[in-house]
Amino acid sequence: NGLLVRDGSEKPLAEPLLLVPGLAFFSDGVTRFDDGGAFSWVTMLQSAGNLRVPIEQRSDFMAEITRFSVLPPIEMPQELRIVTRALENPPQLKVRPSQESSWMTQRKLCATVTFEYAGVQVSETHEPAVVHDPRRNEFFRRDRAAEVARLNRLPELGFRPTGSWQKHRWELPPSRLPAVVRALVSEGWRVDAEGKLYRRAGSFQMNVASGVDWFELHGSADFEGQCVEMPQLLKAIARGEHSVRLGDGTYGLLPEAWLKRYRLVAALGKANDGQLRFERHQAGLLDALLAEQPEVTFDDGFARVRQEMATFAGIRAAEAAVTFHGQLRDYQREGLGWLQFLRRFGFGGCLADDMGLGKTVQVLALLDCVERSRPSLIVAPRSLIFNWKQEAARFTPRLRLLDQTGMERMNRWPDIHNHDVILTTYGTLRRDAPLLKDIHFDTIVLDEAQTIKNATTENAKAARLLKADHRLALTGTPVENRLGDLWSLFEFLNPGLLGTATVFRTQIAGKNGSAGGSTDRQADDSIRFLSKALRPFLLRRTKEQVARELPPKTEQTIYCELKPEQRRLYNELRAHYRDALLGRIEQIGIENSRMQILEALLRLRQAACHPGLIDKERLGQSSAKMDSLIPQIAELIEGGHKALIFSQFTSFLDIVRKRLDQEELVYEYLDGRTRDRQACVQRFQEDDRCRLFLISLRAGGLGLNLTAAEYVFLLDPWWNPAIEAQAIDRSHRIGVSSLAIPSKKRFLSCKKRSANLPTPSLPPTMAYWLA
Repeated sequence: NGLLVRDGSEKPLAEPLLLVPGLAFFSDGVTRFDDGGAFSWVTMLQSAGNLRVPIEQRSDFMAEITRFSVLPPIEMPQELRIVTRALENPPQLKVRPSQESSWMTQRKLCATVTFEYAGVQVSETHEPAVVHDPRRNEFFRRDRAAEVARLNRLPELGFRPTGSWQKHRWELPPSRLPAVVRALVSEGWRVDAEGKLYRRAGSFQMNVASGVDWFELHGSADFEGQCVEMPQLLKAIARGEHSVRLGDGTYGLLPEAWLKRYRLVAALGKANDGQLRFERHQAGLLDALLAEQPEVTFDDGFARVRQEMATFAGIRAAEAAVTFHGQLRDYQREGLGWLQFLRRFGFGGCLADDMGLGKTVQVLALLDCVERSRPSLIVAPRSLIFNWKQEAARFTPRLRLLDQTGMERMNRWPDIHNHDVILTTYGTLRRDAPLLKDIHFDTIVLDEAQTIKNATTENAKAARLLKADHRLALTGTPVENRLGDLWSLFEFLNPGLLGTATVFRTQIAGKNGSAGGSTDRQADDSIRFLSKALRPFLLRRTKEQVARELPPKTEQTIYCELKPEQRRLYNELRAHYRDALLGRIEQIGIENSRMQILEALLRLRQAACHPGLIDKERLGQSSAKMDSLIPQIAELIEGGHKALIFSQFTSFLDIVRKRLDQEELVYEYLDGRTRDRQACVQRFQEDDRCRLFLISLRAGGLGLNLTAAEYVFLLDPWWNPAIEAQAIDRSHRIGVSSLAIPSKKRFLSCKKRSANLPTPSLPPTMAYWLA
């Protein structure tokens, strides 16, 4: 029976003169009419009047009711009651390849959605609003608003609706499927993608157990009642997969947070008898990866190691042996204590103090105080060999030192085991690696260890062949260009600590070896992780932190305006290269023109320094930088100061030399061809008449102690600031004895506290860049 109802009053459906969707016309007026979207019921009841259904046909009647897509507000007797069920569980999405895809058309995926009402599955394409539940013999009304809200999520993820309502489906590009599966499963949807039914992740437990000299990772994860053990889980993560096959044939979807958190864990460990194993020196790394994860527990053995790692920063300073000729500064004694900590635990470590803080002396103090049955090996650039010999003779004269360099070194080979310390160069290491790898050393020290920053070089490969109980690296620039430098360094110090080179590059340092990949946040995460993981193995102190007695360093850029003739040459050269390069790039692309671009930049830099670097016939001409330099150094010499002059171009230094000869100025000179470097350094340091030192940036930028200089000139700024800093620190450095320095004198005098050491000269350093 149909009735019109408003505010509790009722009228027969036959009373209106006219009923149309939205309006009802009576004899005395017209009013709005809400048919509930079921106007067909209105016309049927108007024409049929009361509809009578025999009790025995109620099933047939309800079957007809369930065929309507829309029902009006209807009151039913108890025997025909229609209940309302809520859509409690998220829907199920089934994804399959489209039947319409072919080799001529782009492959597509089609999807259908099914809703669940208390165990009853209802397809989104099922039109009726009322559904029969045969198990309970109950009819229920669907929650259309909730269904639409769920379906609205699909277009946001890239689905496109196609077809009529009765044959409705969703289409999706295959490339979007992984993201769709991850998003919907995380929201509780059950996703059946191309035959794979995915389950949502639940709880996750992990435990670190300690062995004799290793740690193992145990654990399991739950996916809606299906359990997966740690080995299978971490293997899937290590392979880069986003899901893991479960025991019932379904797939557990790995949350993005798990992948981010444990991908590195899986990559850095080694599979062993179904578990993931880590070396003892990876304890700090494992702690950095897992310490803040609430689902991880640790046994007592690992907890003790964590405590030892956590307290290493508080290691007590150590005193040098009584045989050590000198007095270490406080921070140097702390460095000695740290070196002994590494030795006690069998770890390799990098002493990365700023240039000039006495890394050589700290290592010599360590070698002097340990008992050994095997010789130690020190590998250094050729330019530093004399410095090691000089420092060892000065501070540790009891150490028997063997200089294993030069053409006569093979004659000294049988005598290696009769010495305490063997000195060699990186070049000799490459050549003698087949022989050196068969000797088991007590300690191996790589000085200026950034030499092996590229893991593919012969230097790095030869260093990794060496055998030793203890390994040390010395460098003021452990990261010279990119985070990738660290892998090669620590692969020598603690093999396997940072995983394979590929793992480190892709998981930690980013595709190009820069911090963390493509985003600033990833870079920050990588730096924080490395900082914590490498903290026990890397000690770095800056001059500002530990050498407060060191005078200040002032830096200034002097801009040199090109004179008309030099400017004309520079502009002509720039125009030539611009035209040549633009044409070449247009023809073969910028990637294939890199060498020509670098050559152009080099020539322009040379033209800015001096025309003679481009054209030898112009050697006699002046240049802006030369005209700025000569008055500066003349003034310094007149004031009684000494200065270092660096250039990467030895040909430019030759031009400077000729000009200094014309001015009758006394100087020393050093480049890669200089053999007696010690004599050059000694003359500059001790001869008051020699106030200038011309030095090739690459040949003399490290390993020299030139503390007599107060000023440093860099004639052509280098692209890498670390190289420039090394050059400046040839003069801005200190020795071993503790010093007391007055603060209000231009020329600082030093009071010696150790009678065994000569008084070092510690003038303030002024660094100039000529641009």
